[in-house]
Formats: sequence, C-alpha cells, structure tokens
Amino acid sequence: MMFKSALFSLLIFITPLAIATEVEDYSSTIEVFKSSPEAAQYFDKAYGFALFPTVGKGGLGIGAAHGKGQVYQGGKVTGKTALTHISIGFQAGGQAFSEIIFFEDKRAYEEFIHGNFEFDAKVSAVAITAGAQAQAGTAGTSAGASSGPKSGVQAPAKYNKGMAIFTHAKGGLMYEAAIGGQKFSFEPI
Repeated sequence: MMFKSALFSLLIFITPLAIATEVEDYSSTIEVFKSSPEAAQYFDKAYGFALFPTVGKGGLGIGAAHGKGQVYQGGKVTGKTALTHISIGFQAGGQAFSEIIFFEDKRAYEEFIHGNFEFDAKVSAVAITAGAQAQAGTAGTSAGASSGPKSGVQAPAKYNKGMAIFTHAKGGLMYEAAIGGQKFSFEPI
C-alpha cells in the first residue's frame, strides 16, 4: 500500500514536469510580430529568438512582471524560457503585452540560453503599436512616444549587444518611471 502511495505521489510530481516540456503553438503571436514591418525584417536575418506571448505587469510603487515563452533557433523550439521583472519607482496600473527578443548571431543566442540571462535597466524595447511610454535607467529618465504600424511612423530598431527587443501591447494601462531590469531563465527541451 505504501509503495502505491509513493508511486502515485511521484506521478503527480512528474506529470507537470512532462507537460512543461511540451511545445506550445505560438503561431498567432509570431504573426502579430511578422505583421509589423519593423519587426518582420528580423525573422529572416536573426539567428533565433525568444517569444513571450503574454507578459503580465503591474505595480504601485513596486512593480513586477512575469511571462513564460519559448526559444527558437532554425525554425524549431529549442527550449522554454521565463521572464521576471521587478522595478522600483513611480508606477501605477497594470498591463499585458507580448515580447520578442531576436538574437543577432550564435554568440547572442548562446549567451541567452546558458544560465540566467539578465537585461539591465538601460535596455529598452521598440513598441510596435502606438502608445506613450516613460523609461528610466541608470543613465537618467526619459519620456516619449513609441510608434508602430498603426501610427504610420516607425521607431528605429537595432541590435544592442546582439539582441533586439520588440513589444506589442495587449491591454491595460500603466504609468511608469521606474528602474528595473528583466531576468530570464532557460530550460532546454
């Protein structure tokens, strides 16, 4: 009887781990980014990318964000990834967005997948839909308007240390002038 109980407990523990390694269908989120002329050009040239279909973010003084995604290389999923973000500063509200990180070359891809990778507070993303944003980093605070295909004006995009980041707002409203960085984990499939 004790053996059956232990076996049942082990199966309950292992089942979520097996489910976590399944490849998810993120094709609709990929299409959102491919429909942006600014982000679309990266799909053919990048060595690979990390995709987070939904990142939830909220804060009131102290903020946090979290999302799960997949890493792609050569058109195939190579692993699971998670994004965590904690920030401190003036912020209020909540929002949901999608995020994609393109890797310029094998070195950038390898740097992301080995260990826990982290972006500092100075790294910024290009928003592919129109909206206002405020950003704070260790170099100072700035505010401005991001632009995308809906506004008719394209924000410049470029690789920073081998990576280019794009976000797409899904909903919510958040005011933010905070300092924080994104931390990523990777688990191969």
